[in-house]
Amino acid sequence: MTTTPDASPSLPNPEEIAKTYAEVARRASHLIGEHVQRQIQKGLSTPTDELGIAQAFMDMMARLLSNPYKLAQTQMNLVWDYFSLWQHSMLRFAGMQAAPVAAPARSDKRFRDEEWQEHFMFDFVKQSYLIAARHIHDTVNGIEGLDDQTQKKVDFYTRQYIDALSPSNFALTNPEVFRETIKSNGQNLIKGLDNLLRDMEDGGGNLRVRMTDTSAFELGKNVATTPGKVVFQNDMMQLIQYLPATAKAFKLPLLVVPPWINKFYILDLREKNSLIKWAVEQGHTVFVISWVNPDETLADKDFSSYMHEGILAALDAIETQTGEKTVNALGYCLGGTLLAATLAWLAAKKQPRVVSATFLTTLTDFKEPGELGVFIDEDQVTHLEQKMFKRGYLEGAEMAGTFNMLRANDLIWSFVVNNYLMGKDPMPFDLLYWNSDSTRLPAKMHSFYLRKMYMENKLVEPGGIELDGVPIDLGKIKIPCFFISTMEDHIAPWKSTYMGARHFSGPVRFVLGGSGHIAGIVNPPAANKYGHWINPASKLPATAEEWFTGAEQHPGSWWVDWQRWISSHDNTQVEARDPLKGKLKVLEDAPGSYVKLRLDASKSE
Repeated sequence: MTTTPDASPSLPNPEEIAKTYAEVARRASHLIGEHVQRQIQKGLSTPTDELGIAQAFMDMMARLLSNPYKLAQTQMNLVWDYFSLWQHSMLRFAGMQAAPVAAPARSDKRFRDEEWQEHFMFDFVKQSYLIAARHIHDTVNGIEGLDDQTQKKVDFYTRQYIDALSPSNFALTNPEVFRETIKSNGQNLIKGLDNLLRDMEDGGGNLRVRMTDTSAFELGKNVATTPGKVVFQNDMMQLIQYLPATAKAFKLPLLVVPPWINKFYILDLREKNSLIKWAVEQGHTVFVISWVNPDETLADKDFSSYMHEGILAALDAIETQTGEKTVNALGYCLGGTLLAATLAWLAAKKQPRVVSATFLTTLTDFKEPGELGVFIDEDQVTHLEQKMFKRGYLEGAEMAGTFNMLRANDLIWSFVVNNYLMGKDPMPFDLLYWNSDSTRLPAKMHSFYLRKMYMENKLVEPGGIELDGVPIDLGKIKIPCFFISTMEDHIAPWKSTYMGARHFSGPVRFVLGGSGHIAGIVNPPAANKYGHWINPASKLPATAEEWFTGAEQHPGSWWVDWQRWISSHDNTQVEARDPLKGKLKVLEDAPGSYVKLRLDASKSE
């Protein structure tokens, strides 16, 4: 090692160590006993391949072994790279400089510690891993003859396997963990085991990796703090109206429709990055839907329930409160998909209740859904439906786990290292507090959503979907629409959201932001980050590639461009509206009670 402690660490108290080990043993024994009992009760003695992973890899191996020449060539390339690494390492050992055979991507945070580059042993381990990872990934990607779904599964789960085996995830091959173990006489590993048992207990026997210190946050105190009032509620949602911040306001209220896969306060995390607060300060009368976190009593709520008891109920409430029969509407992710379907339903019913619509990272064309498609095929959806309909909902932790796997190094393994190997508690982080605040999904709604949209892609077919008995057609939506997607979005890929935007018949403005699904949207002007691209053409080109070729990059946040766009459709000013002076009774302060139910806590906040 090139770094050594300045002084010998003090030895821990043997009596304290004995107590700690005894407590750890007791808790571990208890958890193991509970796990065995659950397996007996469930009758899961026979392993099952619910996700079709084993079958996908069997198909892959059959294809791989059918071409022994290509396999031998791959193995020889691997041997050659290892030979080059051996030469490189010998030169380093002799004190000479040599160019690395394999280097991590600049964005790879796993190998940031200087020992990965400076120390001979750790450099060898790192490069050996990167060489193996590259060859394994290239091999499975280069296999011919697999169907698309099998190829996607093999690629995705191979990457999960590669990420799991990173030397950064093991105590003896991670220099930072190695140093801490020596420094603390192994107390970091004992503390890490204690953290592991805590997370197992919190997860009811399933590992729920803690990402942040949830005790550091309280809704309405240091997150979701924009002042407002709950002015309406039903079984499905609460409607929040925010207090004005200007003397005058735009005539048309702004209705925000967040997803119900997550909670609305991603748009109101902190004062400095709250889109809700910023919109209020621009003069909008902002109403936000706060969806209920459903249980088994709402199992039969379907997609049309979210339309009728969500958006349409909100429009009625807003009309009562403000006297306005029409609004500007904004939908985020699944909330945007619901908004698009509702607009098509309103068009079919000839009810012009929305003047303009904004869609944040919204899929309406699901032909290429990105990596989420790995989890969606007939076998997997059928198995999921069996679980959902048995209990009435999809458990929030299951959905959260799926999303975390899409960015496993950042959202799983970094916390495994920090919590269990370094023995540290996670730092307070508002975004991760929100990310861990998962929500359930009603069984009937989620089955419809997966089958009709992801699997069958019926939303873009005229009449392909019926809501409340009414066939809908996105092509009937003629109001001005603003689409914002993000370059690195792994949940709603921007090229797919672009193709969805082309199904609307009204004037569409498509904007591409930097970063990903969250950071690219929650990007206030004051931060001056990421930038965005706009194509000045009056009509959307046939492909996303054509659009991007003709696009111009602009610095900073897309929020400013959106404000110019929406005010061009509504520049009439009225007296600012105070929810305390409206016709609806104020039920409670924002952010309301529906949003405070946490599934990772024994009771609501």
